[in-house]
Amino acid sequence: MSTAPLRNMLAAALVLALCASSPAYAKKKKQPIQPDPEYAPTLSMPRQAPAAPNGAIFQASNGYSALTNGARAAMVGDVLTIALVERTQAVKSNGANTDRNGSIGLTPPTTGPLSFFNPSDVSAGGNTTFQGTGTAQQSNSLQGQITVTIAEVYPNGTMLVRGEKLMSLNRGAEHIRFSGIVRQIDVAADNIIPSSRVANAQIVYGGTGEIARASQKGWLQRFFEIVSPF
Repeated sequence: MSTAPLRNMLAAALVLALCASSPAYAKKKKQPIQPDPEYAPTLSMPRQAPAAPNGAIFQASNGYSALTNGARAAMVGDVLTIALVERTQAVKSNGANTDRNGSIGLTPPTTGPLSFFNPSDVSAGGNTTFQGTGTAQQSNSLQGQITVTIAEVYPNGTMLVRGEKLMSLNRGAEHIRFSGIVRQIDVAADNIIPSSRVANAQIVYGGTGEIARASQKGWLQRFFEIVSPF
C-alpha cells in the first residue's frame, strides 16, 4: 500500500500547526471583543437655562432632586450597579401506561354442513401494552455585578438602563451585556439594585478563547451526530 496519501496528510497537519502557532495567527485570535453599539453608555445631557426666570428660589429646570433621594441615580447619564442574582430551576416529568385486551370466538354448529369447523378455527384475540416515562430538569445560576447607565427616564418614574462589561483575560475573553427597566424607588442608597427587580431584563453572558473552545464539540463529531440515525 502506498504511503503517499499518509505523508500528504501529515504535511498538511504540520502546516496548519505552524500557522496556528505563528505570531500573526496568535495576534488575530487574541483580538479583544468589540463593544456592542446597542449597549453603549448614555452621556448626560447639558442642563438648559430657564427661558424666563420667575425670581423664585426653586427652579425645576435646575435638576431638582428631593433631599430624601440622596445621591441616587435618577437622571439620564447617571450610573447604577446591577447585582446579578439570577437563579432558575425547572423540573418536568410525565408518564403514561396503556393496556388493551380483546378476543372474539364463535362456536360452530355440531350438525349440518358447518359442523366440520373446530372452535379454534373461528376464534381470535389480541392485546397491546404501552408504557412510557420522561423526565427533564434544568437549572441556571448567574451572580456578579455590572454597572450600567440610565438611557431614558419615563414620566411614571421608571428608567431604562443598559450597559456592558468586557473582560480580556490571558486565556480568552468574556462579556456581560444588560438592559432593562427599573423603578427609582427600588434603587438603594448606594445605587445598587438586584436584577430580580428589573423589568424586561435582557442578560447576555458569553466568552471566547481556548477555555470556551475546550467545552465545545469538534466539527467532525457534530457532523457525525447530524447524520447518525441513532
